[in-house]
Amino acid sequence: MDPRQQELAARIAGRRGAVRGPFRVWLHSPEMCERAESLGAFARFDCSLPKHLRELTLLMAARNWDAQYSWNAHVHQAIEAGIPQAAVEAVAEKREAVFEDAADQAFYQFCREILEEHFVSDGTFARALGHFGSKGLVDTIGALGNFTMLGMCLNTFQVDLQADREPPFPDIRGYGRVGHDTDGPRP
Repeated sequence: MDPRQQELAARIAGRRGAVRGPFRVWLHSPEMCERAESLGAFARFDCSLPKHLRELTLLMAARNWDAQYSWNAHVHQAIEAGIPQAAVEAVAEKREAVFEDAADQAFYQFCREILEEHFVSDGTFARALGHFGSKGLVDTIGALGNFTMLGMCLNTFQVDLQADREPPFPDIRGYGRVGHDTDGPRP
């Protein structure tokens, strides 16, 4: 690594414990890495959403992009933060998740619609806005965008899946859909 990459790697390791996953890829472009790390840190640690919803956002974006590394790295954190196991399983299996808390359900529906439909209905928007305000919804979109970029990076560069983890999604094995041919791992 050149001096700029070494500086960024040290900063990332200091904040996150090590240089893992997407950062090993992003360090090839130090400027991109610095900006992605900053946005990612905001989305994970500093945005206006409560921790359990930050983690739910990450899981929903990970599942939307079939990003197994990201899912595996955060599924236990989401459950520990308060996302019900049944909701986690529903997201993993692409089933409708149900939350007892009205705010959590409105949040889930907002995220689901934008990820799956690419639009949010007026009713869903109004409910989410009532619970989270405009700042919360802007932070949600920023987090979803960041975690989408993360999933795209992990899958494109085939970041090593955690060897000690079971595949989290029933329809994905390695870096492909079950039943679809792939060319094999990238160098």
